[in-house]
Amino acid sequence: MVSKGITILGASGSIGVSTLDVLARHPERFHVYALTAHSNVEKLFEQCQQFQPRYAVMVDPVAAAVLEKRLQAADSDVVVLAGAEALDAVASSPDTDYVMAAIVGAAGLLPALAAARAGKRVMLANKEALVMSGQLFIDAVREHGAELLPIDSEHNAVFQCLPSDGKNGVEKILLTASGGPFRTWAASDLHDITPEQAVAHPNWSMGQKISVDSATLMNKGLEVIEACWLFNLPAERVEVVVHPQSTIHSMVSYNDGSVLAQLGNPDMRTPIAYALGWPERLASGVAPLDLFTTARLDFERPDMARFPCLQLAYDAHTRGGYATIALNAANEVAVKAFLGREIGFTDIPLLVKDVMQQASAGTPMNLDDILIQDEESRARSVSWIKNKKIH
Repeated sequence: MVSKGITILGASGSIGVSTLDVLARHPERFHVYALTAHSNVEKLFEQCQQFQPRYAVMVDPVAAAVLEKRLQAADSDVVVLAGAEALDAVASSPDTDYVMAAIVGAAGLLPALAAARAGKRVMLANKEALVMSGQLFIDAVREHGAELLPIDSEHNAVFQCLPSDGKNGVEKILLTASGGPFRTWAASDLHDITPEQAVAHPNWSMGQKISVDSATLMNKGLEVIEACWLFNLPAERVEVVVHPQSTIHSMVSYNDGSVLAQLGNPDMRTPIAYALGWPERLASGVAPLDLFTTARLDFERPDMARFPCLQLAYDAHTRGGYATIALNAANEVAVKAFLGREIGFTDIPLLVKDVMQQASAGTPMNLDDILIQDEESRARSVSWIKNKKIH
């Protein structure tokens, strides 16, 4: 068996850590070619010591210099590279077979696209890549013979439940959502939510940004857009179902009345192992689901009045790619401002809606137009925050 070279974009984050945990269980099948992080020297140093990649990339050049000194002092052969361009280089390298695209936010688009254009197996944990450049990204996958495997637990679950010929007989996709930490809260109580409360997800261990997105249901909205691109379905055939236990990760409804579901404990190592081994299944280290302990499964419709970000995502996808770029950019700025206590929790959808409505109609078909819309939307979001402070 030929060992596959793996590049992990975003190795210091929760997905990166979980990926390395799975890889460590299969040393005969995989080796780490490159690990990347933005500026977390300590975590990347530890990972380099354990997995000995050929390259370590730090986007922050100051952090890269610090990491290089530490590795040299440890007598390591790992080569340190710096800057965003180095992300593209390791993602598209001939020595990389599989790329785990786990950089959060718009920053993950370019290296993931570079991997697709290089014909890699792209294990996509960065939903923003498809939200921002859906048609462009899918076209790159098809034109360059890449493999696109979803890592989000919901999309991975759908992928496992789909027929081998794509979507024959599929009526709709049912994306499950935990509902976040404020599922049962009254609308009047949402205004005073603190960042600490918003990042305390009831089921999943995630980074701050995605935890806030889960609390607003924007994360599910982005997943709806991603699902439309991944599975080539219109938004009206992608339905969100609130399922507080997070035991069913998603379902596929068929025209014969069947509904297939993928169940498991809420642990990202399951979809990661599935993508690494596909079409085989690999041991992930995740304990089997005990249905007797789970005992019950509850379902409810999402409340889009209390959590308008989900409806905004549906609206953005209907309007086109410029709107989804604006939605994503505005949300990233809004979440950062909320975590920095510059705006309130209920300001997030207000900001996103305002900026999204200013986006051009239609869908951009080149990278420059995508990045221009992203930059303009971020500038409008910053201006929105400043004007709110003034008033």
